[in-house]
Amino acid sequence: MILSDLLGNLKQYQCHQNIAKSIHISGIHYDSRKIQSENIFVAIGGHQTDGHLFIKKALENGACAVIVEKIQDLPSHIIQIQVPDTRKALACLASSYYNNPSRNMCLIGITGTNGKTTTAYLIESILKSNGHPTGVISTIEYRYKDKVFPNPLTTPESLDLQRIFSEMQGSGITHVVMEVSSHALHLDRVHGCAFNVSVFTNLSQDHLDYHQTMDEYWQCKKRLFFPPFLSPQKKSPSTAIINCYNEYGHQLKNTIQGQQLCVGASDDNHIYCQQPNISLSIIQGDICTPKGSFKLLSSLTGQHNLQNILCAAGVGIALDIPLSSISKGLTEANCIPGRLERIAEATDRFVFVDYAHTPDALENVIQCIIHSKPERLITVFGCGGDRDRTKRPLMGKVSATHSDVCIITSDNPRTESPKQIIDEICKGIPENYDYIVEPEREKAIKMAIKMSRPGDAILIAGKGHETYQILNDQTIDFDDRKHARNFVNQLNL
Repeated sequence: MILSDLLGNLKQYQCHQNIAKSIHISGIHYDSRKIQSENIFVAIGGHQTDGHLFIKKALENGACAVIVEKIQDLPSHIIQIQVPDTRKALACLASSYYNNPSRNMCLIGITGTNGKTTTAYLIESILKSNGHPTGVISTIEYRYKDKVFPNPLTTPESLDLQRIFSEMQGSGITHVVMEVSSHALHLDRVHGCAFNVSVFTNLSQDHLDYHQTMDEYWQCKKRLFFPPFLSPQKKSPSTAIINCYNEYGHQLKNTIQGQQLCVGASDDNHIYCQQPNISLSIIQGDICTPKGSFKLLSSLTGQHNLQNILCAAGVGIALDIPLSSISKGLTEANCIPGRLERIAEATDRFVFVDYAHTPDALENVIQCIIHSKPERLITVFGCGGDRDRTKRPLMGKVSATHSDVCIITSDNPRTESPKQIIDEICKGIPENYDYIVEPEREKAIKMAIKMSRPGDAILIAGKGHETYQILNDQTIDFDDRKHARNFVNQLNL
């Protein structure tokens, strides 16, 4: 691609050198270490550093031009392109470089505090049941066809995202389901993406270390439901799917214009479930939609998962998928990794691993388990370090209020002291509640399983699908599911 052609896609830029029309571009990078000859380097700001500090390194590696927010003190022959916002510029350049792949596929974006991953898996199953080649970008991984890749971010950086879209499109993928985090919206990672359907699952407290206030957090989430994300560039009208079980869903439905489908508990919503039957092993009921009703039989469980199911069904309706395919897809969607995942080796008691790491998610999962009336509920959980500190006492309160036994431990303490995090969790626990502190997560899991009795339920919360523990600047292997299985087998339960 020719540099001058690529720059034509930027709405606003200044270049203080004459750009020869013959300058060829072989790649774009925001990481100076990956720069090669004929690459553009885009200097974006990071959480801990600033890409402008690495411009000289990029030039040493062969960059032919740099995109900056402030003109740098560089030799006059270096091409500097100044833009108001390098993150937006990176997204625009990436989309153009890969020939705007999101415009040529059906793109479904899911945002919300909880439920994004489960909803993504459900939508994927519905699409596949109707014969659509589908790709998924989720917190757990991104995958298409028989290819699976680890995903370090819920939503990749814009350059990586557009590359993934391009690879998917080149492999024959027609539909992409992706989780869209509040960070991704704030940092313009999805700038330049055109969505056919945007899904709102819910909103509750999380990420206040980043967004500072719930209103700021909410304003970020809302962006997915307005232009340019719900985009007029698509061939068919875009649709918003809104979970109105959540109070923020009601606010959203009264704010946005255009096509929307609301899901909720009653028939004043477009999509709802009649006579739901929720046990620890299934969800049953009649799903009612504007196009008719169908029988639901899902191996998922819990009221929160019924809401995820209804949101996924809404996507099927928005995309004009037959009810038979929606029903089939929901039935065939089995256990989602790390989402109330049962450790099957425990035969006379229930051992679950779940990703719940917010007060709302923890309460939803606990309520789901106690609804089945186990003999006792033993909960093991911690809170992440260098993250929203205000949710720690709230999670302590939730666990102590509903659990018979509460074991507080570590969960990715990062650079914080595990003891300090645990102390902040304990501030939310009532004074008369007798809880247990065990900072070493492995020991805490073993303790919970060892003290359990037949008929008990053990919930190991916080990490879910994760296979690591972050301690200071080290990342070590750690999988709650593996440790739970090992201890169940060791104790012959």
